[in-house]
Amino acid sequence: MSLTNALAIFENFKIRRIYDEQNEKWYFSVIDIIMVLTQQADYKKAKSYWSTLKERLNKEGNQSVTNCDQLKMPAADGKLYNTDAADVETLLRLVQSVPSPKAEPIKLWLARVGYERIQETSDPEISLNRARQNWQTRGMSNKWIQQRMTGQETRNKLTDYWKDHNVKEQDEFAILTNIIHKEWADLTVKEHKHLKGLKNQNLRDHMSEAELLFTALAELTTRQIAEDTNATGLTENKVAGKRGGKLAKKAKQQYEKETGRKVISSENYLPIQQTKKIK
Repeated sequence: MSLTNALAIFENFKIRRIYDEQNEKWYFSVIDIIMVLTQQADYKKAKSYWSTLKERLNKEGNQSVTNCDQLKMPAADGKLYNTDAADVETLLRLVQSVPSPKAEPIKLWLARVGYERIQETSDPEISLNRARQNWQTRGMSNKWIQQRMTGQETRNKLTDYWKDHNVKEQDEFAILTNIIHKEWADLTVKEHKHLKGLKNQNLRDHMSEAELLFTALAELTTRQIAEDTNATGLTENKVAGKRGGKLAKKAKQQYEKETGRKVISSENYLPIQQTKKIK
């Protein structure tokens, strides 16, 4: 999981959050949300409240709310400590368990800063239009945008297959993604980002049309192989990922031979002042 720490502000409360770049999802500090709901500025008291609430919810069998991730977040002393963190879907359920006049405001705030998919679930066109507008604002061509969106659809079908075949989200998704990428590109995802001078940015948003095309080809082929072999679990899907990536690599090599152009590029779409050439 590739994580980035960031702070968000709700009224006078600072809420720690972490962005999971691989899965494009925000995780928020549960205790910070509890502080808002209880209007409690004392961290220790809010932590005690959360411990009591978690125990009660566990007894009630509400584990979907209390099964939080332990992620390292900065504390008041500046050091990183394991902290209960949850995605927005879990937090929205948690809010229902805390009687608070801030329940509706915090739900609306979470929807705005971390969970735009609330609307997108009922109307996927909202998500597509938002993405298209964002890329147009950044100056992407219509051809690039179409390739990016097509590639995302291919990616979604692959991850849907993984979800239905006992592959765990986050870590195992990242493992398989890296295997596929390494096979076709001869670079890990991290190495590819380094080549482009990227840090917290989404790699696919900085790929060329050719890079997007071969990424999609590798993932399409991987899914079809996985479906044909009924690959289940991490180990079997690793095999499918390697095979799919290798087939895309052969296509990439043929493309490079015929066109004389390299697919992998150090170019990115960062603002000029952020762009840094990696040699």
